Amino acid sequence: MAKVLMVLSSGYNDEANEYETGWWGEELFAPLHALENAGHKVDLASPMGGKPTVDKNSFEPEYDPDGTYKELYESGRADETAKISEVIAEEYDALLIVGGHGAMFDLAKDDDLHRVINAVYDNGGIIGAECHGPAPLIWTKRPDGKSIIDGKKVTGYPDEIEPEGLLDNVLPFSLEQELSKIADYDKGDLNEKAHAVWADDQIVTSRDPFSSELMGEELVKALEKRK
Repeated sequence: MAKVLMVLSSGYNDEANEYETGWWGEELFAPLHALENAGHKVDLASPMGGKPTVDKNSFEPEYDPDGTYKELYESGRADETAKISEVIAEEYDALLIVGGHGAMFDLAKDDDLHRVINAVYDNGGIIGAECHGPAPLIWTKRPDGKSIIDGKKVTGYPDEIEPEGLLDNVLPFSLEQELSKIADYDKGDLNEKAHAVWADDQIVTSRDPFSSELMGEELVKALEKRK
């Protein structure tokens, strides 16, 4: 059994633009389900601890047609998270950064998260990041001062499918553009439902909410190999 830490945004509220966001339902629950079904223990963490804000759009019929993830959310499974600043990184075999636009605001430049990422990585653990979740990897610096994904192949949410107006007026930066500055950004074929890539044998990123199940599968396979 491996021990996995899943990291969620605490949430972000832009009152001026009437925009509230946070973590994305499927991107937590699909990998969580896969990991727990494989016998692994999963803990949750967020910058503020406690109950983090979910992006309610993730429960719309387009993304959650059967209400599966909404039901899991209402069960209270994500109501309690530890503070990232209090996480003992050495306890974990893997870390997964859950996507949702919230990750762009409070996870991307969180020094405590960068510390945990580096510690898990240095301990030989696996680092996963979904959708907008790769944002913190950009600013996770290694001892040589370079990003942990410098020059490596990664994916993440592409500009061309961002909701209209967000890039210009709401989001703090373009994930695709920032990833492309330092890494080999690969959005894959947008006609294919799921896309995930390995940057090296410890870092895996996925493109969008529809890649959440694939991320779970990749993590389970990787942890199985490390037994």
